[in-house]
Amino acid sequence: MRRVLGYRLLLVLIVGDILGAGIYTLSGVVAGEIGGALWLPFLVAFVLAALTACSYAELVGRYPQAAGAALYVQQAVKIPLLTFMVAFAVVLSGITSAATASRAIGGDYLEEFVTLPVALVAAVFLLVVLAVNLWGVKQSLTINLVLTGVEVVGLLTVLGLGGTAVLTGVGDLGRLGEIDADGLFAIFGATALAFYALIGFEDSVNLAEETREPRKVFPKALFTGLGLTGVVYLLIAVISSTLVAAEDLAQSDGPLLLVVEAAGFDYPSQLFALISLVAVSNTALINLIMASRLLYGMGRQRVIPGVFARVLPGRRTPWVGAAVATAATYVLVLTGELDGLADTTVLFLLLVFTSVNVSCLVSRRDRVPGQGFRAPTAVPVLGAVASAFFASPFADRDADVYVRAGILLLVGLALAGVARLLRGDTAVLDVAELSADAEGDEAGVGSADTRGSRPRA
Repeated sequence: MRRVLGYRLLLVLIVGDILGAGIYTLSGVVAGEIGGALWLPFLVAFVLAALTACSYAELVGRYPQAAGAALYVQQAVKIPLLTFMVAFAVVLSGITSAATASRAIGGDYLEEFVTLPVALVAAVFLLVVLAVNLWGVKQSLTINLVLTGVEVVGLLTVLGLGGTAVLTGVGDLGRLGEIDADGLFAIFGATALAFYALIGFEDSVNLAEETREPRKVFPKALFTGLGLTGVVYLLIAVISSTLVAAEDLAQSDGPLLLVVEAAGFDYPSQLFALISLVAVSNTALINLIMASRLLYGMGRQRVIPGVFARVLPGRRTPWVGAAVATAATYVLVLTGELDGLADTTVLFLLLVFTSVNVSCLVSRRDRVPGQGFRAPTAVPVLGAVASAFFASPFADRDADVYVRAGILLLVGLALAGVARLLRGDTAVLDVAELSADAEGDEAGVGSADTRGSRPRA
């Protein structure tokens, strides 16, 4: 791929990857778990994300290629089945994240305009997203950049109006110390959900091949981007708890609208609701782009049935992967609740993060000249332990989340089994093909219109 990205553009893309539906829709659910100390689970989630970000920054320097976690696991352990499961878990995280956003789209923000059944709203919304996805990745990502700008305006609105209100004495700062009676279990459960708002940084490694001097530039952009978004989220958590009681936040899937209204300024509620709907829509769009392209890459290698590698004539977009990912998203919308779907997304990524942190340690046996950033050994160790812990039942996660995740992973294994029967041999997953280049494959199977993909919260 052409190395066209410098520090500033890479930073913008990383921040855009992290910003998304999580803070707009799930801060109320997190408040319901923890109480008034809404800032605490966001702080813990930020520390957890920072630990794993260090491993990603080191691995980018070691393997500056575009296949992300699957590449790192394959290089470290060279077990094709494990590599496949990691890659498929990333696909599933995109689908479950899109389902979370699709379910939220029919909630309190939309009700500022009209009240409609969630299933109907999600169906129409996903058809629109599918159409945009099939239109082409350049068009989709152009729309993504515009929608990201709108997201930023919304968050700045909360910071400006809410921050001014707090500084002038509105609200109750005493709520910031209130923690639910469950104590540590409340913190664990709330952190698992808060982590949803911070995901997205991990897949920015798919831009490594298109970054100039990735070993030097990428760690700086990654840590700066994660730091900026973490500070913004912590400030919004403090403002939200100060202005709105935890029990009121917990009853809404549009919590930031309550915050803007509680600030006491004459700001149009419908305007902020529209901004929030844009933010939620953007999350679904970028996640389904990512999932469809990874399914395409796997189909192209025939590690899942080759039909997933089919693309639209002319548009060169992976229509089978996009259609299947969209259909699976809608099934999840019909069978899951907002918090459960978000928690399933987090579970998949925590499993991926555990494998990445372990891979970071194992891959150190291969010396790379001029590798660049190297994390202190304790960092990937803590990252692996923390990720594994928050992926475990000790994190106070509902059993249905594990059941849903297990069923989806079994679907992946079934697809791999069918592909093996059709193939009649044992293929090794070529992780480099998972991020197929937009310029295409001029011989044989048509390639998707993509330059890598980036899932977001």
